[in-house]
Order: sequence, then structure tokens, then C-alpha cells
Amino acid sequence: MSVALEPSWLAVLKEEFEKDYMKSLKSFLRDEKQNGAIVYPKGSDIFNALNITPFDEVKVVILGQDPYHGVGQAHGLSFSVQRGVAIPPSLKNIYKELEDDIKGFKAPNHGNLTHWAEQGVLLLNATLTVRATEAGSHQNRGWEIFTDEIIKALSEKRKHIVFLLWGKYAQQKAALIDQKKHYVLTAAHPSPFSAYNGFFGSKHFSKANQLLVQNNLKPIDWNIQ
Repeated sequence: MSVALEPSWLAVLKEEFEKDYMKSLKSFLRDEKQNGAIVYPKGSDIFNALNITPFDEVKVVILGQDPYHGVGQAHGLSFSVQRGVAIPPSLKNIYKELEDDIKGFKAPNHGNLTHWAEQGVLLLNATLTVRATEAGSHQNRGWEIFTDEIIKALSEKRKHIVFLLWGKYAQQKAALIDQKKHYVLTAAHPSPFSAYNGFFGSKHFSKANQLLVQNNLKPIDWNIQ
């Protein structure tokens, strides 16, 4: 199966595209479209997280569950939406925590987090596609196998990455990470339903930067233009 993927990631993941689960997933996505379903994000954006943040440049991983399912929202980066789209509640809470945690941070008037991705923040959803208006509709179709391989590859082949795992779903992925080589920070999900249960006040953004600096890595500029 040929796929347009950033070269460093393709070198790591090439074998995955030949496996039965990925062929089944591709068939499922083709059937969805043939049956008239609208699928987000658009095809060229599905692997955006990998294409913007090369394998060797990953410093921080922020794991989401699946893409936003509203019109114009999803563009392949977890928690991020395209410019001109209303900022979702979870991202508003992320900005609120940043204002409390990072001196001088001012929440932007949009929700596009590409600036983070360009600095080494892998904004990875566990599931990379979704049917319009149906949250979680593409879960358990094979994407999770693929994204688990991404996490395992980072764990095995890299070191000193900071994994930010928010909410119970993301925290289950800690089992895939070698915590002797990497850092795992956990907190409640930034959703309005849970943010007050430990996301607010977690200071994950400043803690992540402290860990990067501790390992002679350039910290993330969390400010978004």
C-alpha cells in the first residue's frame, strides 16, 4: 500500500501499511465514502500529525482520542481546529490552564495548534478519522493498532520524550511507554466535564519544558500567534 508520509515516519512505519489490519481499515474507509458518508479530516490531512512533526523531532506527545466530527474542525492534529472555526470547549480549557501556567501566555482567537506541531509537539489522536456528526464512529477499526505502534516506536527508538496523557483513555497508553527513558505526566481530561478534577493546576506545560531543558533540549514556545 503506498501512502504519502513524511520520510522519517515512513521508515519507521512502512511495514504497518502491509499488514492485514491496515488493508481492512483502508477497505472500511473506501466503503464509508462509497456509501455516502462524510469522513473527517479530508484525506490529505489524515496523517498531518506525522507529516508536520518528523519522528526524530518529537519532544512532546499530546494524545487525543479521535478527531472532531463537526464541519471544518478536524485537520489531523489532536485538540486543534482550523482557523475560522469556533474554539472547542476542551481547547478553551487548555488555553485557560496555559494562561495560569505559562507567564505571558495570551489565548489566541483561534484553535489552530500547528505552531506547536512545528516545534516537536506530536498532536496524535488514537483514531485518525471519524464519520461526520458521529463521535467515535471509526474506533475499533484498526487505527488504534497503528497509533499504538507509533507510541511504541517512539518509546523504543527515542529518549527523553514527554508524554502528556489527559483522561483515562489516554492514560491507558502509559503501558506502551518505557518510563525509564521517557516522562509520563497524567491529569484529568480538559473537557468541561472533568477539567476541574485535576487538569486545571496540573502545570503540564511548564513541567514539560523543565524536563526538556533538563535534557538539553529547546523548550516549547506554547504561545500561539
